[in-house]
Amino acid sequence: MLSAAAEFVYIAIVLRRMRRQGGYEPEFEDWLFHIGFPIAPYAVLALSALAMVLHAREALFGVAAAALLLLFIGIHNAWDAVSYHVFFSMRDTDADPR
Repeated sequence: MLSAAAEFVYIAIVLRRMRRQGGYEPEFEDWLFHIGFPIAPYAVLALSALAMVLHAREALFGVAAAALLLLFIGIHNAWDAVSYHVFFSMRDTDADPR
């Protein structure tokens, strides 16, 4: 339960940083995968922690589902970061006459 609460604080920090940075204007997909989608697995983790008392087996399925969702979100975000750096760094170095 404490971990899920800490993650909601982290999402708030990410939201604040996304709004304040000026080097890149986040698109809808960025907002969705950095703010929107991570809320669901953390809510499932919080509910699983509460359900652990009465329904331990089902709560473990909730934890597994949350972990799987976070894995897919992390893979997507890593893929976006790598492709952004590769394509935009290549474009910037092509214009630089060294």
